[in-house]
Amino acid sequence: MQLIEVTPRDGYVWFRQGLWLFRKNPLTFLMLLFIYLMALQLAIFIPLIGIIAALVLNPGLFVGIMTACRDVIQNRRVSPAILVSAFRTSNKPAISGLLKLGGLYAVAVFALSLIVGSLVDLRELMPVLMREAEPSAETAGILYRALLVGALLYIPVAMSFWFAPLLVAWHGVTPIKAIFFSWIACWRNRGAFVTYGIIFGILMVAIPFILEAFFRSIGAGEFMSFIVTPYSLAMLTILYCSFYATYRGCFNVKPAAESNSDDTQTPNPDVF
Repeated sequence: MQLIEVTPRDGYVWFRQGLWLFRKNPLTFLMLLFIYLMALQLAIFIPLIGIIAALVLNPGLFVGIMTACRDVIQNRRVSPAILVSAFRTSNKPAISGLLKLGGLYAVAVFALSLIVGSLVDLRELMPVLMREAEPSAETAGILYRALLVGALLYIPVAMSFWFAPLLVAWHGVTPIKAIFFSWIACWRNRGAFVTYGIIFGILMVAIPFILEAFFRSIGAGEFMSFIVTPYSLAMLTILYCSFYATYRGCFNVKPAAESNSDDTQTPNPDVF
């Protein structure tokens, strides 16, 4: 397996490819993401066990979404069952590796949560998070500080697990090596990932914030969700589609199922 080192501009190319993939079959991707998010939401309602299960199974579900991206490119029919396709394979080492990877991911997330909790007084935020009280200037500052600290601490976790599920499921790499290779791939292509992150930061954070401020300024806050919610869902779906673009952009190997595909022969940067 050979790593490809790309330029910062490729971060924009990944966004364009994610957008192209979303436009190729938007209803399928919206359906899959809705099911995926609902499953995670339902898991949260089960105290502790549900959260742990969601974290452990997340790498396998991520592989399911990436498999859908691969199949849509090849014009194959995609059903909701593809979300759990990584756990239905006869490749038992891959299933075991994904579960181990999920366990490591759960440990990393809980460790991160403990660190953030030690730096920020979450008890002051609970009434705001539970919508039991309006945020004051002080609690808003605490909330933004918690989000900033959490985001900064999550960056190395994201780098370590970005490509790891696909390396385990599609290429037979052990979980520890997959985490290492994922980190190296992200670090060596950090310029492209910075560009990629800025683009989606603008699309998913800045624009919804501006839209919300605009609707509130004209006294139409009640109509805000009718525009911001569908927009945010579409952007999140495009983000997931672009995850596959980052994989194809950083590694020159393809799963065996793609070996006969000719989708890489076009010079169009929107197409894989």
